[in-house]
Amino acid sequence: MSRKHRICFPGATYHITARGNRKAEIFLEREDYQKYLAIFECVHRTNPITLHSYCLMPNHVHLLIETDNLPISLFMKELQSRYAIYFNRKYDLVGHVFQGRYGAQLIDSVTYFLEVTRYIHRNPLEANLVLDPANYSWSSYPAYLSKVQHPLIKTTKTLSYFQNPRYMTYKEYVEKEDKQVGEVGRLLQK
Repeated sequence: MSRKHRICFPGATYHITARGNRKAEIFLEREDYQKYLAIFECVHRTNPITLHSYCLMPNHVHLLIETDNLPISLFMKELQSRYAIYFNRKYDLVGHVFQGRYGAQLIDSVTYFLEVTRYIHRNPLEANLVLDPANYSWSSYPAYLSKVQHPLIKTTKTLSYFQNPRYMTYKEYVEKEDKQVGEVGRLLQK
């Protein structure tokens, strides 16, 4: 039986998730996180997409990606395959690194887009890996708080939805407790 085709069109935006096989860790050392990002950058050069946010957790990844003309499946196939080859060679393993097919939720509204970027950036906090999401090294969140451009991340679209100073209101949005998020309407650009 064939798999259901993903919805794909130029400009489609997805919340991509990929988890280690049997929930195993896919990043064992600092070098593994660095390699994943280096492979991402290399694949990005030949298959342009827009990366709005990411978080690399020990056993899974979150990516908020907007496509150009390339189907997301081609980008993800190359990214995941190259990383799996690297990981298996480095640790002398065989078989699947990632559990099944990656997840790709189509983002269909500004509200959902903002919820996903917040969710991605809060992931290390919710997993009790850090007390402050800005201190997590393997997330795009620090790029949102800095005026220094990150080579992979495009913060412009996300920040455009927030009032000035945009990075501060975005920070407030991300770091508010879940029960306070309903109050963020005041932070958004009118």
